[in-house]
Amino acid sequence: MKFYENILQHIDKFLRVLLAIMLTLLVIDVTWQVLTRFVLPQPSSFTEEVARFLLIWISLLGGAYAYREHSHLGFDLIVRNLTASKARNVFKFCCFLVAVFAITVLIIGGSNLVHLTWTLGQHSAVLNVPMAGVYLVLPLSGLLFLAYSVYFFFNAQNYSLEQEDIT
Repeated sequence: MKFYENILQHIDKFLRVLLAIMLTLLVIDVTWQVLTRFVLPQPSSFTEEVARFLLIWISLLGGAYAYREHSHLGFDLIVRNLTASKARNVFKFCCFLVAVFAITVLIIGGSNLVHLTWTLGQHSAVLNVPMAGVYLVLPLSGLLFLAYSVYFFFNAQNYSLEQEDIT
């Protein structure tokens, strides 16, 4: 399990850097869009599409990273009133549900979408990039959600509600 934890730490580090770069690019892109629209006489044509694609990638990869850091939204009012053993069981069940969602919707469904758009040769209107590349974030984020939920499931004995209050 230590090897798996080590791999996840390297993935986390890479994901943090990638998300920071994409967020910086998004800010630069939107700033350029505002400047060209309101200051320069000719608005930029590609910035809206770049912003949309960056937002898709940031949202899905950021959601996986938030899940890893337990920074996602959660309703824990009921769980707080349970015993530690029952709370761990609910936590494990939630990890199982996340894994099922990641496999069925993000990995299988996302892979089917990527395959379909690649087969059909669908490209974006302005940038002319393959839409399969944009949709590739679905199975990638699904793999991250699955990896994190498996890790949480098998380390549920370390789970405590008090620990989440601190972070």
